[in-house]
Amino acid sequence: MSKGRVEAFTDAVVAIIMTIMVLELKAPEGDTFSDLIPLQSTFLAYVLSFFLIGVTWNNHHHMFQLADKINGRVLIVNTGFMFVMSFMPFATSWVGEHYNKFAPAFLYGLVFLLFNIMYVVLTNELLRANGPESNLAKAIKNDNKTWVSLSFSLIGLMSVFIKPELVLIFCLIVPSIWFIPNRLIENFYKDK
Repeated sequence: MSKGRVEAFTDAVVAIIMTIMVLELKAPEGDTFSDLIPLQSTFLAYVLSFFLIGVTWNNHHHMFQLADKINGRVLIVNTGFMFVMSFMPFATSWVGEHYNKFAPAFLYGLVFLLFNIMYVVLTNELLRANGPESNLAKAIKNDNKTWVSLSFSLIGLMSVFIKPELVLIFCLIVPSIWFIPNRLIENFYKDK
């Protein structure tokens, strides 16, 4: 099974999701810069979601570059990962309009948490397919970013019960942790 096809399909889905998100940004009715002010929360939600998806796509790419094998389970989990990601435009649009309300913030935090969980499941399936001695396994062993990310995602979701806007802060922290890809993965690239 060719991992290139999985990567190409994932790239296409990510591109579509990002395009849908930008299409959700509506131009203001007026013709002055002050007319943009009511759109600031929508724009910030878009920037946050674009950053999240972009950072995740980058790390997904690095992970697949080190994988030598994929199997049917990896395909299924990668599809589930993209399925959860496909809810980002809807959740982004809703939270952008109502960032300080419980339901939109909760949905955004839930999609974000599920997105992170699916990434962990995908990583584990790739590790299972490639084995404990693979370059992928060597590169991500002792990587605490995963558990820190899941913890922040869960805390972010729970923070909605205190103050809905807090979920967006936690959702910014997680991709910030992953902004610089795993250094061990980068080192494997240098060695080749």
